[in-house]
Amino acid sequence: MGPEWIAIIALVALFVIGTLLPINMGALAYVAAWFVGMYALDLEEKEILAGVSGDLILTLIGVTYLFAIARNNGTVDLIVRTAVRGVGGRVALIPWVMFAVTAVLTGIGAVSPAACAIIGPIALGFAGRYGISPLMMGMFVVHGAQAGGFSPISIYGVITNSVMEDAGLPSSEITVFLASLVVNTVMAAILFVVLGGRKLMAMRIDPDDPDTLDDDLHRGGATVPARGYGTSAPTGTQAQGVRRDQVLTLLAFVGVALVALVFDKNIGFVAITAAVILAMLNANEHKDAVKQIAWPTVLLVAGVSTYATILTTAGSPEFVGNWAAGLGAAAIGALVLCYVGGVVSAFASSTALLPVIIPIAVPLIADGGINAALFVAALAVSSTIVDVSPFSTNGALMLANRPDSISEPVYYKQILGYGVIVTLVGPLLVWAALVLPGWSN
Repeated sequence: MGPEWIAIIALVALFVIGTLLPINMGALAYVAAWFVGMYALDLEEKEILAGVSGDLILTLIGVTYLFAIARNNGTVDLIVRTAVRGVGGRVALIPWVMFAVTAVLTGIGAVSPAACAIIGPIALGFAGRYGISPLMMGMFVVHGAQAGGFSPISIYGVITNSVMEDAGLPSSEITVFLASLVVNTVMAAILFVVLGGRKLMAMRIDPDDPDTLDDDLHRGGATVPARGYGTSAPTGTQAQGVRRDQVLTLLAFVGVALVALVFDKNIGFVAITAAVILAMLNANEHKDAVKQIAWPTVLLVAGVSTYATILTTAGSPEFVGNWAAGLGAAAIGALVLCYVGGVVSAFASSTALLPVIIPIAVPLIADGGINAALFVAALAVSSTIVDVSPFSTNGALMLANRPDSISEPVYYKQILGYGVIVTLVGPLLVWAALVLPGWSN
């Protein structure tokens, strides 16, 4: 058996184990990288560890540290309150507010499950109170998280763009971001029409009623295991008024985006610098923020990135890519990879999958006729849009925070049914929109 097959079998094994057992997939990936690297590829241990991207790890630490401070000082609650009041109490716009706020949170660096854990209980609290479809509201939160999830300063975006650069592919941060934003917005619009959004048009609430916001901001509090992470995502929030440190936090996010994008500075260094400055201004309040850095995600990405390098060294991506390219047309091979990403991610970690599946696309792109940025965008969207599944962390968080207006078995069946539809149809539609037309490079 060749090393490419050994590496592929080990990859399948770590995804299966990481899905079935509450073990961080990054830790499993390190074990797999060590065994495959040492005994199948005859690599030295320092060669195995060379696959870790310090730039990527620093970025994950920096942006999640900054977000932890924003959550602790009530900036997240401030965003939610402002957004709800901004729609003037129109109930039909509340799902869109939840969608937009969740998109903003992931767009500025929140881990997708963390954003869903924060906004999910609030959104589903509104659903129970005002007769909004729980399925629509829950899925709006998940789609919102994915809509903003590929911004240039987001975790998904940083991972995708780093992997593209490492694989020698021409990166297009805005293309991937806009593809995810548009696809998830369209999915939300379809849900809105199908699940009774038009009936909400005539409904109004008093946006200045403190009980309305306070009750919903404090709903939830459940935790569910984050599949592939080996941890639980808390759902509590803390309501606070507008304060100077919240204004400074908002300015910090704007500053990070401007410095990183306009002046082309390392987002990790910029984000962690902003976080440290905010922490120094109120050291006692933020002394525990470093504990809220997404350490499980850091381990996950570090381990999987290391194993992705082992896969590349073993020739597995080239092997699979050449097989897909040999199906007769590059576009058909691209469709197969989109479905592989979608089906695997419905049960496993999207964050873990992205560094693995993108390098597999290289032979198809090299074969010609496929726009690299759009193909990677299709892979990225196909691998994350399915996070609505109740087996994924985001979907499970919605189930865990269901409103009293619906029973758990009924809500589970609704989410499962929608998840199956998205998994079966989503990759096909994304491929048809981004890859099939043969957009020029």
